[in-house]
Amino acid sequence: MDSVGVAAAAPDAGPGPAWQSKCPWGAPNTTSISCSLADVMSEQLAKELQLEEENAAFPEVVAAAEGPFITGENIDTSSDLMLAQMLQMEFDREYDAQLRREEKKINGDSKVSISFENYRKVHPYDSDSSEDEVDWQDTRHDPYRADKPTTTPRRGFIGKGKDITTKHDEVVCGRKNTARMENFAPEFQVGDGIGMDLKLSNQVFNALKQHAYSEERRSARLHEKKEHSTAEKAVDPKTRLLLYKMVNSGMLETITGCISTGKESVVFHAYGGNATEDKVIPPECAIKVFKTTLNEFKNRDKYIKDDYRFKDRFSKLNPRKIIRMWAEKEMHNLTRMQNAGIPCPQVVILKKHVLVMSFIGQDQVPAPKLKDVTLSSEDMKKAYYQILNMMQQLYRECNLVHADLSEYNMLWHDGKVWLIDVSQSVEPTHPHGLEFLFRDCRNVSQFFQKGGVAEALNERELFNAVSGLNITADNEVDFQAEIEALEKMNEDHVQNHGKKLSTFSTDGDPPIYDE
Repeated sequence: MDSVGVAAAAPDAGPGPAWQSKCPWGAPNTTSISCSLADVMSEQLAKELQLEEENAAFPEVVAAAEGPFITGENIDTSSDLMLAQMLQMEFDREYDAQLRREEKKINGDSKVSISFENYRKVHPYDSDSSEDEVDWQDTRHDPYRADKPTTTPRRGFIGKGKDITTKHDEVVCGRKNTARMENFAPEFQVGDGIGMDLKLSNQVFNALKQHAYSEERRSARLHEKKEHSTAEKAVDPKTRLLLYKMVNSGMLETITGCISTGKESVVFHAYGGNATEDKVIPPECAIKVFKTTLNEFKNRDKYIKDDYRFKDRFSKLNPRKIIRMWAEKEMHNLTRMQNAGIPCPQVVILKKHVLVMSFIGQDQVPAPKLKDVTLSSEDMKKAYYQILNMMQQLYRECNLVHADLSEYNMLWHDGKVWLIDVSQSVEPTHPHGLEFLFRDCRNVSQFFQKGGVAEALNERELFNAVSGLNITADNEVDFQAEIEALEKMNEDHVQNHGKKLSTFSTDGDPPIYDE
């Protein structure tokens, strides 16, 4: 095949002005390259052109060695100087490594370290070191590194001679006490004592520590009392919720306020709401809220733990149940008295420790206590015989002993006496039932004898008249001894036979059974 000439002919510039040859829109001047078709189709030429392009794109960087460069290929063993330098370099490396091991062995975990930097041998041709690497000495006192806390060694002191500092040093102890204040409760404000370099003595620190603990315990007690107990004239959130539910359900119209406070309960006045099919709600109600604090009930568990009605349910491990049982006990006692026709508040409803009863009084004014009212001699005599009759009914028909009967728990309303506060009332078969009855008789007898009632019996005669027993004792000591003997006999009878049957011998009255 004949060669074919390939040429890229450029247009003839010809004569003309100079600005035409430099015009950016003009055609570029190209040189003609003459080659044959065989050269164009040659692979060797293609490889050469590719290598040229690669060399032009990635030129080789040849760095000139500054100074002698020792490698395994260009070592001139005929030169004694070169051999000596190589041996010296190896010796220096081993020597520096030995110094590092000695430093690590001597220093260990000590806070104070020593250095063999002045004895190191750094060879100029050592390839392990670099000029850009920071010397290790420059980082020993780095200002950006957190300082380790200064601690007292196990031996209890630091320093030597007159510069010795023990763990009992005043400055050291003062700063430690200031740092310990950070462990106080969050509500105890201690300020920035560390920033002020405050030094507290042991006496001051111990006083602050005791005060902080006392405040923390007092705050916890106040919080618990506020959340879980009834205050003197207020109620806790749970009791308030119960009262709100009573008002919202329509049982109560409104709660006006507190009318009485006692050791065990708080009494509120309320207006009755809409009556239901099975429940008659009086126009005015008394809400008795038993306090949920346990302090007042610690010494009064004898009234309920030995009562056969609640003995099986009594639990010493959960004292808060005693409070609900106390309210339940008053409800049952009032129901018995109401069925017997004894003047007392009418039970409306019981919700946990909240007892709603009828109000003894009128227009938010409670009926006065018997001790606060002034009665004529006729009314006083009338009240005495009424109380005597109520005590007999309470003992024989209701099978109860008031156990706290006095002029403080009797109200005068509508010309007659009303009994209240029967939460502690027990049955005569109680191990201390007769003792409680004798105490009630003493209180009633003394009050009416002081009131000028000539017909008032003494406590022993009143006890026999109420109980129906015929205890003939000349003095009070023998009388109480016989009462205790009867209680002991009754308790043994109950334990042997398992029946709540009174074995007291009466003048014709039948035995008293539990309902």
